[in-house]
Amino acid sequence: MPALRPVSPVTPDPVAQFSRAEIAAMQRAVVNLFERWDLTDEQASRLLGDISVRTYQRWKSGSPGRAGIDLAERMSNLLGIHKALRMLFRDAERGYGWVSRANADFDGRSALDVMLDGRITDLMRVRRYLDARRGQW
Repeated sequence: MPALRPVSPVTPDPVAQFSRAEIAAMQRAVVNLFERWDLTDEQASRLLGDISVRTYQRWKSGSPGRAGIDLAERMSNLLGIHKALRMLFRDAERGYGWVSRANADFDGRSALDVMLDGRITDLMRVRRYLDARRGQW
């Protein structure tokens, strides 16, 4: 009987969870969201993991590009924040404005200030906060 060889583990593509079409849709949605949040291109670039401002401007002109796992996860978190705000606020404009208003739960900082610290965990912090708030009501 021949000896069995160990099977080498296959490492899945980390971005495989998002198709190219999904990434392009997320890019368009994030551009629209940032317009509603009234962000500068520099702020948008920061929230997206310090992609170049020029790359973000290409997105705005309708030319989406590739996205690695970090960028895809950032966009997913940002859209999760948007979803939570839409669920918490009947008036969409109040939700868009909430992002820039000071918040005692963030030590007087706005959610935008927290997210602009730049780490993906900062986006996750705001998302978890909103998800917890949704669970309270």
